[in-house]
Amino acid sequence: MTIAAVRTHRLSAPLHTPFVTALRRTTTVDTLVVEVVDTDGRSGFGEAPQVWQVTGASIDGAEACVRDVLTPALTGRDADDLQARCAEVRRAVVGNESARAAVDVALHDLAARRLGVPLVRLLGGTALRVPTDVTLAAGDAIDLAAAAKQRRAEGFTVLKLKVGTDARGDLDRVRAVRAAVGPDVRIRLDANQGWTPREAVRVIRGIEDAGLDVELVEQPVHRRDLDGLAWVSDRVDLPILADESVFDVRDLVEVIRRRAADMVNVKLAKCGGLHTARTLLDLAAAHGMGTIVGSMMESQVGLGAAASLVAAYGTSAISDLDAAWWLAWSPVRGGIRYDGASLILPDAPGLGITGLSEAKVQSNG
Repeated sequence: MTIAAVRTHRLSAPLHTPFVTALRRTTTVDTLVVEVVDTDGRSGFGEAPQVWQVTGASIDGAEACVRDVLTPALTGRDADDLQARCAEVRRAVVGNESARAAVDVALHDLAARRLGVPLVRLLGGTALRVPTDVTLAAGDAIDLAAAAKQRRAEGFTVLKLKVGTDARGDLDRVRAVRAAVGPDVRIRLDANQGWTPREAVRVIRGIEDAGLDVELVEQPVHRRDLDGLAWVSDRVDLPILADESVFDVRDLVEVIRRRAADMVNVKLAKCGGLHTARTLLDLAAAHGMGTIVGSMMESQVGLGAAASLVAAYGTSAISDLDAAWWLAWSPVRGGIRYDGASLILPDAPGLGITGLSEAKVQSNG
């Protein structure tokens, strides 16, 4: 069977709560869903989220890349030769990680559907339940403590606290959240590049001295400041997790060479798809680095692929897969669902997505 068409669908869906970090504030998920269709009429889905402040990817740019470059490279080609098709996607363009990830995942989804197995089985796993943390959006200490209590009551036991908006108040924020949830909840921090190296060391040492039992600190300094990242890692005891500093394999090799971080956060929309994501996980593990798989603000399409990767490959710490939990309603039919602090993969072919919701969907192709 050959690939008959590649279609794109622009999706916008509201969040039930504003998502605020040191980099941005958003109240919606705005994303491009890519659909690869074979000559039997089966469809595979992938996703390219629009996150200007992290990947620089836009819906317009991702759609142009898919339409003008990736679609001609794939149309008429053998849909069952998955590795060759994914290699063609990687070679077709430089950068454009989100667009490449969307097509890569859609090809994997289509291959799993053609075999009649869930995507996790195509990737070599069997688990259908994957634990996740949940993010506490940046705010003041009182609001964060209240949100932490609510998330704990909902069953979450790993809280990812967004900091980096105000280094002088971050220690008080962490102290308030720890007091609100008690000792049995894991707290991790994400500064989203918001601190200088000196601020990072000062805040992290303050947390260590106060005995606040923080699990890890994610991306404390600017993504390109690997010297600063290494400087921080060398001066604190808490594990440092690289996120925005690592898009592809070359980035991870440089982080490893400089011993700049203890862990890495692998995201499909940063690295370009499942193939590269698996390489990053293997490379990190081979060098003794900890791993998690994360997500941008994306829908059940991207989260289903990320969770399938975790279910098949595993990570050293609980992954960050809560993005679709923030949606007020699902822009797709079928796919993953949340059950407390776990993400449930459907026992259905591929990602288990049967179609797109009607509201706020613009389709092309």
